[in-house]
Amino acid sequence: MLGSAPRPVCRKNYLQQAPPVLRTIGSVTSSAVPANAPIRVAIVDDDPEFQGALARAVQAADDMALAGRAATRTQGLALLRDTPADVLLVDLGLPDGSGIDVIQAAARAWPDCGIMVSTTFGDETNVMRSIEAGAAGYLLKDAAPGRMVAEIRSLAAGGSPISPIIARQVLRRFRPVAGDAVNAAPPPAEAAPDTPISLSPREREVLDFITKGFTADEIARLMELSRYTVLTFVRRIYVKLKVKSKAEAIYEARTQGLLGD
Repeated sequence: MLGSAPRPVCRKNYLQQAPPVLRTIGSVTSSAVPANAPIRVAIVDDDPEFQGALARAVQAADDMALAGRAATRTQGLALLRDTPADVLLVDLGLPDGSGIDVIQAAARAWPDCGIMVSTTFGDETNVMRSIEAGAAGYLLKDAAPGRMVAEIRSLAAGGSPISPIIARQVLRRFRPVAGDAVNAAPPPAEAAPDTPISLSPREREVLDFITKGFTADEIARLMELSRYTVLTFVRRIYVKLKVKSKAEAIYEARTQGLLGD
C-alpha cells in the first residue's frame, strides 16, 4: 500500500481478505502490540518528590505502565535508547542542561511518542521553544498527580493538554490584544503561497484506512501498532490538514490530492 494509490476496498470483507498473519495478530506474531495495551509512560524530572508522586499515580492506573524514569538530561537521553514509550513527560529545568534537548531527541528517536512538558517555567520563550522542539502538551507543575494522569490519557488519545495560562500566552503570540497597536505585527503585503501538505508513509496508510471506515482499534490490529500510536498518527494528520474531524480530514485529503481515485 505504501507509495501507491489506495484501491477501493470493502470494509466488511477486508479483514477476511487480509493475509493470515494479519488475521491472527496477537496469537502468531509475538512482536505485535495489542490494541488494548497499557499507555507506556516515561518521566524525565529532577524533582524527586514530584517524580515519585507521578510515578506512583501512573503505576496505580489500570490503563498505564511506567516505562522509565530519569532525573537528568544525560539520563533522559539515555532513556531514549530503550523501548519507545507512548507518552514522555519532560521537565525543562534539569541539573545538567535543558529538557528541550531531550524533547528534540525524543521527537527523532521516538517519533510515535506524545511528548508533554511538565515544568515550573511558564515564560513565552520556553513555551515556544518546547512546542517547536516537538512537545504536544505543556503543563505547569500546579496540578495534582491524579489530574496529570488524566492529562496523560488525553495526550495519548490525540489531545494537546495545556495549562490555561500557557494557552493564553500562545494565543497572544499569534493574536495581539485588542487595541495593542504598538505590539501588533503589520499584516504581510502579500499572502504567502500555501505549503504543500506532506504526509509520511505511515500517516498516508492510516489515512487510507480512515477513508475506508476502519476504527482506531481495527487499524491498530492491521498495522500491528498500539491504539495509542494510531491515535498519534491521526492527531498528526489532523494538524497537517488543519481539520478537527474524520469527515473534514477525508474531504481535505481528497481536495489536496492526497488520496487516490
